Amino acid sequence: MHPFRKAVENRDLAAVDELLAENVTFISPVAFAPYRGKPITAAILRGVLRVFEDFRYVTEFGAPGAPDHALVFEATVNGKVITGCDFLHLDADGRIDELMVMVRPLSGATALAEAMGAQLDRIRAEAESGATTESR
Repeated sequence: MHPFRKAVENRDLAAVDELLAENVTFISPVAFAPYRGKPITAAILRGVLRVFEDFRYVTEFGAPGAPDHALVFEATVNGKVITGCDFLHLDADGRIDELMVMVRPLSGATALAEAMGAQLDRIRAEAESGATTESR
C-alpha cells in the first residue's frame, strides 16, 4: 500500500503533509490552472476530505520504488457518486512533487466543483496561515 493511500484512508493529515514536496504541483479535476506549492496543496487536500463522503480507494497501480503511482477511489459528494484517480509522481527523495486528480462522471465533477468552491476561502486562509491540521 502506498504511504499516501494509507495516510488519506487514515485521515492522517500530518502524514499527508509530510509526503508532499515543498514544490508540489496539484492539478485539479475542476480548475484550469494548476496549484503550486505545499501550503495550497495541503489545504486543498484537507478541503477534499471535508467534502468527500464514504471515501475509499479501490485499487492501486505502481511498483514499489517507482516514481509514478495511480490510486483509484470512489466517494460521494452532495449525493453524487464519483469515481476518480489520484496520479502521483514522486521526486528523488520519495516525496510527491505532482498530484493530478481526475474524476467522473460529469455530474460528480460538477458536485465536487461546487463543494470545493464553497471551501475556497477557507482553503486560501489555511494555505496562507501554513496550517497543517484541522478539526472536523
